[in-house]
Amino acid sequence: MVEFPAKETAMTSMDKRSIDTPDETRKFQGHGHVDVVTLGDFTLGRGTFEPGWKWSTDVKPIAGTDSCMTRHTGICQSGQMTVRSDDGREETIGAGDVFVLEPGHDAWTVGEEPCVLFDTGVAAYANPAS
Repeated sequence: MVEFPAKETAMTSMDKRSIDTPDETRKFQGHGHVDVVTLGDFTLGRGTFEPGWKWSTDVKPIAGTDSCMTRHTGICQSGQMTVRSDDGREETIGAGDVFVLEPGHDAWTVGEEPCVLFDTGVAAYANPAS
């Protein structure tokens, strides 16, 4: 039997916030918004991407880059979104899908249902102050 040393875990604080009372809401040029909660150095966003949302139309004017240069990690709660990387690969994300999206992509909602994503890559996303 292999024994592992006891792992020390020191918790110095706890914090929580509800995504329903975000620190800020960043509106896109049209078709949705992202609610942002920050706890220390951790930031989580809940993006609501309405039908017709497309990064190159709704966020590109805010970001000022040719494609999205944010790394996204998260889970899709509802709806669908298709992501196309700058090299042409496409993937559709749907409810229950956990994702990692590297910088260099465009994206758009699919269908008539809003796409709701929880994303840890939003600290500077759609934020004109960044």
